[in-house]
Amino acid sequence: MRAWPRTLGMQLVVVTSVAVFLSNAAVALWFELGSEQLNESALTDRLIDRTASVATLMSSIPPKAREAATRALAGKVWRFEIRTGKQLAQPMTAEEAKLAARLKAMLPAKVANLPVTVQFRQRIPSGETTHNGLSRLPGGEAIVMTVPVVRNAQLVATFFKPPMPPWPTEVLLAAFVAFVVAAAASAYIARRVARPLSALAAAASVAARGGAAPPVPELGPDDVRNAAIAFNAMTDQVRRTLESQRQLLSAVGHDLRTPITAMRINLEFVEDRELREGLQKNLDELQDLTESVLSASRGAGGETSRQVDLAALVESVCADLDDLGEPVAWESHQPAPLRCRPNEIRRAVRNLVENAVAYGKRADVAIKDAADAYEIVVEDEGPGIPEVDRGRVFEPFVRLESSRNEETGGSGLGLTLVKAIAEGHGGGVVLEDRPKGGLRARLRLPRAAADKCT
Repeated sequence: MRAWPRTLGMQLVVVTSVAVFLSNAAVALWFELGSEQLNESALTDRLIDRTASVATLMSSIPPKAREAATRALAGKVWRFEIRTGKQLAQPMTAEEAKLAARLKAMLPAKVANLPVTVQFRQRIPSGETTHNGLSRLPGGEAIVMTVPVVRNAQLVATFFKPPMPPWPTEVLLAAFVAFVVAAAASAYIARRVARPLSALAAAASVAARGGAAPPVPELGPDDVRNAAIAFNAMTDQVRRTLESQRQLLSAVGHDLRTPITAMRINLEFVEDRELREGLQKNLDELQDLTESVLSASRGAGGETSRQVDLAALVESVCADLDDLGEPVAWESHQPAPLRCRPNEIRRAVRNLVENAVAYGKRADVAIKDAADAYEIVVEDEGPGIPEVDRGRVFEPFVRLESSRNEETGGSGLGLTLVKAIAEGHGGGVVLEDRPKGGLRARLRLPRAAADKCT
């Protein structure tokens, strides 16, 4: 199956062309076989008639004139000779016996009781002479018929079958023309179908990576054109919905910051220190939650992509956290060029590292090279996450730690944001157990997919 084309257009061309070729070959073979059967039947009739006529002639002329008559009647494919002596019956196949019976029925009554022998496909070497040595034979497949002329004298008639004629040039030319026409027609149809589908697939791929999908040309057959129209309407609706969502969240964020700031100012007038500190902590949590919601809403799409060194970017995140006294270890890596949205990648890496420090005591960070992607690997020494819960932790506001205390868990949006950023770059994030205990997070960023981010 490796030779089978993978694109719809080429598959359509190959299937149509092969179907036309096989159908033409089948029709030509059918007519050829039918013509061959008709020719065989006509040839058999001629053989019987010619042999019976010559045998009748030989029985009516003097014996001394028979040798001369056989030479005169011989031709390019016919040879005749007279043999004397008692004729012995020879074994024959059913088909040969049937032909011998027909030939015997056409002979004179005076020799009706004498045996007639027919032998098919006798291979006679080229240049071999006849029984009387008077003529040379062309060689090849032959039909040998031994017919009694008078008692103790037989006519041996040898018919050399001409070689099968080659297929007519007209048939081969017609098959070739049909093949070319079918290939051209299928290529035209394939182009009308495959090009809009390719454009649709490319636009869908851009949309899946979080980019702005270009309008798909509404061309081709009705089915393909209707799919393009529906896709354009869908992407337009999604774009308007996302834009409205961003505007709404931006307005909510702006409106929330104003009362939070006012509440911070009012806290200065609270004389009870313990109460003031508690309210201050609640306001900080509310502020952090607001910023997390806004970051998650912007997760994949607000920033313009550019070429960066992924290794330097991750190293800078680790260095910043190390300066804050966090137990973060970075494994040095050679430059890793990648086109991406760097601030989003920085946010995703920071969230993974901070989660590792918060729940797993420390974070070991490295970049692993794959054939078509980079993997940012963050490992910790914590208790890990049960396998049944690894899918849920990426859902918004899901926290395996049931309290809402900021000291024991965040807002539940950190991993949601990491997943949105990874998928926005055409990649993904996976959580798995470490062999020595702890959790390992793999943030995969495909190089080719990320290069197309817009």
